[in-house]
Amino acid sequence: MDALRRCVVVLLFAAAVVRAESVPDGAAIATAARTQVGVTTSYDPSYRRIAYPNGDVPIDTGVCADVVVRALRGIGIDLQSEVNADMRAHFSAYPANWGLSKPDRNIDHRRVPNLRRWFQRKGWSLGVSDDAADYLPGDLVSWTLPNGRPHIGVVSSRRAASGRPLVVHNIALGAREEDVLFAWTITGRYRKPQAMTPPSGA
Repeated sequence: MDALRRCVVVLLFAAAVVRAESVPDGAAIATAARTQVGVTTSYDPSYRRIAYPNGDVPIDTGVCADVVVRALRGIGIDLQSEVNADMRAHFSAYPANWGLSKPDRNIDHRRVPNLRRWFQRKGWSLGVSDDAADYLPGDLVSWTLPNGRPHIGVVSSRRAASGRPLVVHNIALGAREEDVLFAWTITGRYRKPQAMTPPSGA
């Protein structure tokens, strides 16, 4: 009987491991984004020197890009080091919007145009769609706001009464989960390629 119990325990543990490992990256990204709601309560675009790698501004503040950076760290991807490494190797491939002559690991990953370029270069880009069904939990969406500024957020696993998926983003009021998917002009839709694995040691 003891042997049978041990066998059952082993099987249950194995099943739990399989369930944990089979959670799609998108769901994990969406969950990591949602955990920021109520925690990141303000918006602050000021330049700050931060640690490297895995550096961050104080968790209670940040910009829209920080929502994405923090969400992807939930699956072991540090956009600070990833963007910095790619910009050091291919600086001319990135937008020259800020008059810089070399990468700046304190801020490059916190700028939406740089994130968009990194996602494009790494094969994350999907076609922009006006069909809400095409947007899955954990997808990253970028927009151009009415004032011309870029914006970015994370598609949630929750849906609004409209049937559209909610989006976790920070647009001046801290991280919020809102029905804004089609509120502005979409400029990009990105999803982590299944073949991509986090860097070793992540």
